[in-house]
Amino acid sequence: MNKKLLTLLAALFALSLVAAACGDDGDGEAADTTPAPAATEAPDAESDDEMMDHLGDGSLGTVTVESGGAVQIRSLNAITGDVAFLGLPNQRGVELAVEHFGPIHGFGVDIGTGLDDLCSPDGGQAAAQAIVADDSVVGVIGTSCSGAAVAAAPLITNAGMVMISPSNTSPALTSDLAGTAGENYSVGYYRTAHNDLYQGAAMAEFVYEDLGLTSAAAIHDGDPYTQGLAQAFADAYEELGGTVTGFTGVNKEDTDMVPVLTEIAAGGPDALFFPIFQPAGDHVASQASGVAGLENVVLLAADGLLTDGFLELSQTAGMYFSGPDVRFGDNTNESTGRTADDFLSEYETLYGGAPEAAFWAHSYDATTLLLEAVEAASYVDGDTLVIDRQGVRDYLNGVSDYSGLIGAISCDEFGDCGAQRITVIHHEDPGDIATSKSNVVFEYP
Repeated sequence: MNKKLLTLLAALFALSLVAAACGDDGDGEAADTTPAPAATEAPDAESDDEMMDHLGDGSLGTVTVESGGAVQIRSLNAITGDVAFLGLPNQRGVELAVEHFGPIHGFGVDIGTGLDDLCSPDGGQAAAQAIVADDSVVGVIGTSCSGAAVAAAPLITNAGMVMISPSNTSPALTSDLAGTAGENYSVGYYRTAHNDLYQGAAMAEFVYEDLGLTSAAAIHDGDPYTQGLAQAFADAYEELGGTVTGFTGVNKEDTDMVPVLTEIAAGGPDALFFPIFQPAGDHVASQASGVAGLENVVLLAADGLLTDGFLELSQTAGMYFSGPDVRFGDNTNESTGRTADDFLSEYETLYGGAPEAAFWAHSYDATTLLLEAVEAASYVDGDTLVIDRQGVRDYLNGVSDYSGLIGAISCDEFGDCGAQRITVIHHEDPGDIATSKSNVVFEYP
């Protein structure tokens, strides 16, 4: 057979293959080209169940974490400046909680670089804008300060994220505890810190009933935290039968408090409650005794001044402080199995001393709640993790009797999840701060 014949036969064979591929079966009718079922394994029923069995309806969108990636959350706390004593333990609580909790459905968790709320509206807004620019972020632990939250919370929650604060206490951020939302409430905002309506009532009851003082004045600095707490105290005190002789404000930057203290002295109060921060609190404490009419006034403050730096000042001897009950002891976080004592031991080893402020446990619990929410609202699809943003909120809305370092945690309809236990301590010796911090003289409720 010569080469030409071989070439012709090869061409005819190729044409027959093309005709078959085009559906011509030789009689002009289309051939059935439906492929035979491929031999496959049975579907993974367990995987399908996981995809269906998660919280959320997709109404706020989803976040997808690719293989090798990590779930993104953020820490937004006051980590520089005069209020760093509050924010740094909060951020460290986030870091330890993430480490102790471990991966979510096999995916790690990344908190990125800690952001600073500067304990101010401007700081909160700037940091929130940076956070919402990254649509992979699921939730935020913060802010430290209520003033920062007023600006940050709307931005963060409107982006479909959640925000859980360990130390915001202003009633305006949640509710009046009587079914009315606060003026700064945002859907998607939660906190493990107490509502200051409880703290104000606690201090009022202590002053009026335990100390037997029938008149009191209050000073704030215009911040939502300080003004809200001072007002909560004044309202509760009057309800008990006490007389509020003065209610006024100072500027955070003021150093000369004599004019304000002179105004307060004109009312002749038995007690003066100033739930503000340093350095303004230092000046009130040091100058009060030098103002005529205030020589024997009982000085009262709150958790914003319940810090080592303030307690070390000689002029703070004899003061009373309200704040969250931090006698956590062997309370256990159900997500990690760590107790409060475990946390403190590790914290002191890592950072060279105990947390300076009171909300370290609240920060730890806020973080594990967020991680539990992400786990409940997510599923693995192939090599990716899919997180339902609405599902994260659904989980937090349903939290009831969760065991945390701070105790049993349940979230109400406005995001108040804290244990709501308040104590008052008597600070007797600036040279022995540890004893003062444990010198509880009143418990509420």
